[in-house]
Amino acid sequence: MLSKSQISFIKSLHQKKYRKESGIFIIEGIKSIVEFINSNYQLHSIYYDPSYFQSLPKFPANIKLFEVNNVELAKISTLQAPQGIIALVNVPIKQKLDLNLLKGKFSLVLDDVQDPGNLGTIIRTADWFGIDQIICSVHTVEVYNPKTVQSTMGSLARMNIFYTNLEEFIAQVNLPIFGALLDGNDIYEVNWGNEGLILLGNEGHGISQNLLKLITVPVTIPRIGVAESLNVAVSAAIFCSELGKLSLKR
Repeated sequence: MLSKSQISFIKSLHQKKYRKESGIFIIEGIKSIVEFINSNYQLHSIYYDPSYFQSLPKFPANIKLFEVNNVELAKISTLQAPQGIIALVNVPIKQKLDLNLLKGKFSLVLDDVQDPGNLGTIIRTADWFGIDQIICSVHTVEVYNPKTVQSTMGSLARMNIFYTNLEEFIAQVNLPIFGALLDGNDIYEVNWGNEGLILLGNEGHGISQNLLKLITVPVTIPRIGVAESLNVAVSAAIFCSELGKLSLKR
């Protein structure tokens, strides 16, 4: 049985303020938890329904295990339908973005993406296509938001995510900047080369005015129908797919 203080602490992690203060975030579901166990992340503790005991893999000895009932799970879970197991994970120490690591590869750059589900889907999609680095503006939704973490389906465990001032960052980078715009070069005819940054904008306002001037190659996904725009996560998937074709040809 969990104490009131334990329940209160875990519930506090539903909010960004307390995740930041404690340096801990929540993941749910056995698949995602296994992904994090096999990563460089450090798990703090695990809370599980007894029926999941046989499904549990071997954990490092320093991870605390707590058996909980359905009522307790419902109290601490961020989901309407808890998945039977929850883990608390330590936020890794922030690493400085090494500009040299951007060379010879493609990285996604997100300008003020606000929806947690969109960010999570972008991370999962990037992982599928072999892109392991995403640079976010300081106002992009927090990557450890429970909805974001859940949407990644464990892919977050393999990704390098950075938050920074994008205008200052891009100004330092000597790489092609491919910007996703409504008016640009046809994505299916672009000469990608072998490196660059893929800049994707906010769901409602697109790419910020101060970043538009830094784009070296404007890129458009041709519209065949009449929809006004594409969801940013869908746009990211199309860009990643095109870059994936390049990787397969190498």
